[in-house]
Amino acid sequence: MDIRAITPDYAVSPQIELSDLAAIKAAGYTMIIDNRPDGEIPPQLHASAMKSAAEALGLEFVANPVIGGALTMDNVTAQRTAIAAASGPILAYCASGNRSSIVWALAEAGKRPVDELVGLPARYGYQLDHLRPQIEAMARAG
Repeated sequence: MDIRAITPDYAVSPQIELSDLAAIKAAGYTMIIDNRPDGEIPPQLHASAMKSAAEALGLEFVANPVIGGALTMDNVTAQRTAIAAASGPILAYCASGNRSSIVWALAEAGKRPVDELVGLPARYGYQLDHLRPQIEAMARAG
């Protein structure tokens, strides 16, 4: 498990395992957002299995599968809704953490400066600069 804190309340990670859930809870996270489609992973890591195990530990679990190269506004809206509903820090995961960073930046457009939305994920190698025009447009649209 490789947790990368984008902000104090939102972190991303490459794929997690069922065995990671207790450590995620112990680290203070209250919600897990799965941004990885089931079709990319083995059945034991599908959203339904992860959700059952996470909820058994008292963690909130949200499945918001983002297909690589096919991010939708529904994904952005779902991420924004989950972030707003969280009772504490969130850990979002996908294959590398990149999609979880992108959908976070778009969901937070207008709430944080664009330089922050691009710069914070960049500390972990997630290059979102190409999304700057889209983030700016979403911030203007409010």
